[in-house]
Amino acid sequence: MNTPLKTIREFAMITLGTAIIAAAVYFLLMPSHLVIASISGLAIVLENFIPLPVSAITMILNVVLLIIGILFIGREFGGKTIYTSILLPTFIGILEVIFPDVASPTADPFLDMICYIFIVSIGLAILFNRNASSGGLDIVAKLMNKYLHMELGNAMSLSGMVIALSSGLVYDTKTLLLSLLGTYLNGIVLDHFIFGSNLKKRVCIVSKKEEEIRNFILHELHSGATIYEAIGAYDLEPKREIITIVDKNEYAKLMSFIEKTDCDAFVTIYTVNKIIYRPKI
Repeated sequence: MNTPLKTIREFAMITLGTAIIAAAVYFLLMPSHLVIASISGLAIVLENFIPLPVSAITMILNVVLLIIGILFIGREFGGKTIYTSILLPTFIGILEVIFPDVASPTADPFLDMICYIFIVSIGLAILFNRNASSGGLDIVAKLMNKYLHMELGNAMSLSGMVIALSSGLVYDTKTLLLSLLGTYLNGIVLDHFIFGSNLKKRVCIVSKKEEEIRNFILHELHSGATIYEAIGAYDLEPKREIITIVDKNEYAKLMSFIEKTDCDAFVTIYTVNKIIYRPKI
């Protein structure tokens, strides 16, 4: 149950993440005219055709996408998405007032692209870890997922690339190529920052030292495990397989312990992206 203090802290972190993204857009994307996989990037292109600042165009696009999302997808878009969709262009608008005619901090579009990818990934990681998003392309991807039956990841990549290609309408070839490269690299870095931090390992162990390994998992790692009965296909001998899911630090400790305890143990390892369970109280 969320207490008022917990809710305040959560929205404070969401606000911080959104502010980081807005700063990355304003100080790095806009001066170099880079169009990297975002509604703000599309707004940078549309600014050349519409006599409005990037913040206003981003606000209009986000509001329109929110309305479309609510109408055609439903109530998947909670208060957090609405909050960030409005807050992001608001922050950009504030920066436009405080720092008018901002110039590139590096004077190099390539360096701006690299810095943007790093900084915006931090902001997005803060949002995603609190089950929030910056809106915009997320809504487009969900629409494509529902009506075109595309996987969300593919839908995000495709819509991002289309937006990056739009830079070719108004900017030179170098800017277009940097926008496409930045969009591609942005996806890779996001996987590392957002999903990589949550990766766990599923370790399956068959060992004569089963009792020692089981006790180490339970009492040293304070983790859980499941034991399955198995039969070897070669000798038809019954064996017991220990299966446990551990994080990065626990994995290192477990493998070190197995190596010292039973160097002949048979171990298989899988990467786990997500775990869904209801702990017993």
